[in-house]
Amino acid sequence: MNPTFLLWLGAAMATFLGAATVSRAYVDNGKLWVLAASLALYCVGNLMMVKLMREGGLGLAISASAIAQLVLINVIAFFLFGERLSVVQMAGVALGVVSMALMLFPAKGGA
Repeated sequence: MNPTFLLWLGAAMATFLGAATVSRAYVDNGKLWVLAASLALYCVGNLMMVKLMREGGLGLAISASAIAQLVLINVIAFFLFGERLSVVQMAGVALGVVSMALMLFPAKGGA
């Protein structure tokens, strides 16, 4: 896996996680400037995704981003907001981790 791809993926994930956390904060306080900050972070994250799509392709970039967000936002929801997943939901997150590992595993084939 290209180190540049992983670097951009990490930066995009941090941006999206920040946006989701700020969105959750908006739900709690309802202040319009918090919503604007969240939307600005989502815009920056989506611009970063364009770079990821160029580096790794559409399928890999979007899939890796979605699964990383799935796992990491659940960690934030648990620790910051006290939200809990059911056993079935935890199994879904675990399957997401397995699928991401399989996607990022080096392959010899090509399209």
